[in-house]
Amino acid sequence: MQYDRNKGRGSKLKQIARNPFLYAMAVPGLLFFLIFSYLPIYGIIIAFKDYDFSKGITGSEWVGFKNFDYFFTSDDFWTVLRNTLVLNALFIFFTTVAAVLIALMFNEIRNKYFKRISQSLIFLPYFMSWIVVGMIVQSMFGGEEPMINAWLQNIGMEPVNWMFESKLWPTILTVIRVWQGAGYLSIIFLAAITGISEDLYEAARIDGASKLQIMSRITLPLLVPTIMIMTLLAVGRIFNGDFAMIYAIIGDNSLLYPTTDVIDTFVFRSMRQLHDFGMSSAVGLFQSVMGLTFVIIANWVTRKLSKESALF
Repeated sequence: MQYDRNKGRGSKLKQIARNPFLYAMAVPGLLFFLIFSYLPIYGIIIAFKDYDFSKGITGSEWVGFKNFDYFFTSDDFWTVLRNTLVLNALFIFFTTVAAVLIALMFNEIRNKYFKRISQSLIFLPYFMSWIVVGMIVQSMFGGEEPMINAWLQNIGMEPVNWMFESKLWPTILTVIRVWQGAGYLSIIFLAAITGISEDLYEAARIDGASKLQIMSRITLPLLVPTIMIMTLLAVGRIFNGDFAMIYAIIGDNSLLYPTTDVIDTFVFRSMRQLHDFGMSSAVGLFQSVMGLTFVIIANWVTRKLSKESALF
């Protein structure tokens, strides 16, 4: 039987006519993606032009892949690329692990008032500005007498000159990122846990399973698809360094660049010096293409392991 396209379109129009308010709720979201995600795609051509404000996008001269040369031939290319991938990998892994553990912990709390207060407190750092977090970090690790050095001396340890030790900062930044983002991510995992059928837990209790066995045999396996989807979404931005976080905390401290300088901060400094919008657009295009490539590869691997956990 041949499919009638007009009939299919008619049925969709009927559904919209029957539920106009339900479909109207999707309009703000669609407009958001249209304005901020699809229309700006036109600006990609700036990456291949010598952009001039006075001439505009269409009037600027084509330069091909020349805008990519500055970034790819820079002495710092491999350093910032490595830092971006390593820091994002650390952020994704440890934030996800911490968020899952927090969700499992909240799932076991039975006192609803304590649970609500705890969730609010652990969710609070997500709403804090990175500028505020940067000021807190500077007061703890920077200055002539860092606060954390006073704590180290109280327990008999030697003080550390934190602003000169670049090798310590990947760990520090990872801890800060987990503190800021794990609470927010745990809400998503907790929602997935609450969707698990209570009959499974009841059957496990009847069979004499302990809480640890219930977590490891029921909760975690059923939580894996959600974990994989959130990880795949995060992998799509693995080439995008968190500029707000890195710059608010590290700033222009060149002594820490060997382990903290990421693509976004490198491009920002280059923009201040060169005012080259074409180069900035070229790097942004590179990040997007590589992010899409990583998502496709990660999704392909996920499909091989578990089709239910893949995005597509």
